[in-house]
Amino acid sequence: MSTQETYNYHVVRQFAVMTVVWGIVGMLVGVLIAAQMAWPVLNFDIPWLTFSRLRPLHTNAVIFAFGGSALFATSYYVIQRTCGVRLISDKLAAFTFWGWQTVIVLAALTLPLGITTSKEYAELEWPIDLLITVVWVCYAIVFFGTMVKRKERHIYVANWFYGGFILTVALLHVVNSAALPVSLTKSYSAFAGVQDAMVQWWYGHNAVGFFLTAGFLGIMYYFIPKQAERPVYSYRLSVVHFWALVFTYIWAGPHHLHYTALPDWTQSLGMVFSLVLLAPSWGGMINGIMTLSGAWEKLRHDPILKFLIVSVSFYGMSTFEGPMMAIKTVNALSHYTDWTIGHVHSGALGWVGFISIGAMYYLIPRLFDREIYSVKLIETHFWVATIGVVLYITAMWISGIMQGLMWRAVNADGTLTYSFVESVQAMHPYYIIRFVGGALYLTGMLIMGYNVGRTILGARPAEGSPMPAAAH
Repeated sequence: MSTQETYNYHVVRQFAVMTVVWGIVGMLVGVLIAAQMAWPVLNFDIPWLTFSRLRPLHTNAVIFAFGGSALFATSYYVIQRTCGVRLISDKLAAFTFWGWQTVIVLAALTLPLGITTSKEYAELEWPIDLLITVVWVCYAIVFFGTMVKRKERHIYVANWFYGGFILTVALLHVVNSAALPVSLTKSYSAFAGVQDAMVQWWYGHNAVGFFLTAGFLGIMYYFIPKQAERPVYSYRLSVVHFWALVFTYIWAGPHHLHYTALPDWTQSLGMVFSLVLLAPSWGGMINGIMTLSGAWEKLRHDPILKFLIVSVSFYGMSTFEGPMMAIKTVNALSHYTDWTIGHVHSGALGWVGFISIGAMYYLIPRLFDREIYSVKLIETHFWVATIGVVLYITAMWISGIMQGLMWRAVNADGTLTYSFVESVQAMHPYYIIRFVGGALYLTGMLIMGYNVGRTILGARPAEGSPMPAAAH
């Protein structure tokens, strides 16, 4: 290694590779359960292969294993590059990697066995929750410790988003996971009834708002300008975007609980803040896309930029759809239907998936000091994945709206026009389309796995290079 101070790329490489690995695993489980929705016989009457066991495994794998690894990789890379210093502690950084992978493996073991708290996106039982807390505290120490010892006076805006995501997720996790253990594998929530629901969706929606939005906006604000070789369209707008987003998002959770036992005023507050959220979200989307001003021709021949820019388009679409679905009258139709599933996956596959994939395609050749094996395969991945997303979300939109309309249809005498089973039968062809869309997206991830694997084989790690000036 060079005697000059260098960046710690080792931990970034580890997280980047595991992002691709967990992406394939998480989406494989997703495709299996999508197939089970169309053909229920595919659970083979094995308890740990049933939808109810595999669905939380799928959500944890794609959010925390795939998405989480992408956030660790990019935040560790960006904080070093923009601050001009090495991570404050290599040992703590290594612990966050092995600790996070341990959490994921424990989730993969416990969830199929039915060991669960039954809380959305917080299903893991209390011993694993404690490990998550320890890993997250170490992550915060590494990130903010590196920021404190920076050589650049200015804190680049991507680091504001990463920092906001790290602090908020810590608070959300500790409060929502508060529980009374009764055995090693069972605990009961510290909250009950409507309070439990309120705390759960304060956590659940802000897991979307901070884990799946603020963190990935950090990726957007660093990797789009770097790949486009253009400055951020409006740096002032990016700062306004940050403060407006973090203030507004935290209030939006009650829109998950319309028409429940939650007090009406709380539901209305959640609806209002969800509508307000449209402004900062679209401000950020415009800022990301307009960064390409003067460089639009790059989109023709740069598939990495296609992933990054199309992801921001999906971000804009999802953050229009979300506030619209939070309006009580719209929610009366959409709630509990597949429209919600379509909305979630336009954000998850289109926004989170595409921005993570684009960032990994940018990072991995640089981390391993090697040209990407095949740019054509990146282009193929982009089109296969895009077709997959479009099939998936349109099938769920049509299925969901039809579902809602069938549930509320009544005859002249006040009886229901359709039985529940009839609505399930009507949705069957759309479930097959969803399976095809998911299978295409998974195929894209397998193409990426092959491309990245061929790139890494025989590569020379970019560890000992002298540290260049800060990126911004």
